[in-house]
Amino acid sequence: MKKEDKSAVIKQIAATMGEYSHFYLTDIATLDAERTSSLRRECYKEEIKLVVVKNTLFKKALEQLDVDYSALDPALKGNTAVMYSNNANSPAKLIKSFSKGTDIPKLKAAYVEEGFYVGAANLDILVSIKSKNELIADVIALLQSPAKNIVSALQSGGKTIHGVLKTLGEKK
Repeated sequence: MKKEDKSAVIKQIAATMGEYSHFYLTDIATLDAERTSSLRRECYKEEIKLVVVKNTLFKKALEQLDVDYSALDPALKGNTAVMYSNNANSPAKLIKSFSKGTDIPKLKAAYVEEGFYVGAANLDILVSIKSKNELIADVIALLQSPAKNIVSALQSGGKTIHGVLKTLGEKK
């Protein structure tokens, strides 16, 4: 590959990194063509971009960015495919569901919510991570809960008071 081609690929990888807030490094080398196509279809459904990269070019693209990605260096060996996503746990869920019984794709490392996760042992942790929107929804639900309880108590109390007054009114 010519030097100009390499620099173009590095710039493209860096640009793609800027479009997505999370990425997973996986090994899909032993997948056959049919399973690879199936994985790509699943990635497309989940809005995950799957790209096979050369480790050296990917490493050089990481060096051009503002964040220190040196924690991922041990994972940049062998065959590497990158799963880019704006949802923190979508790739982890896809890897877990797709690799049942085969261990492929195998998680090598991930950069999620500004944290580094190196090794396949972190897959369950990554599956349980909630996205920013899920956390906001949880907070809103928690904030609304006391208000809903007060409104329902007032509504049921009004019916009780009405029943008591009606009963007292009927008594002579």
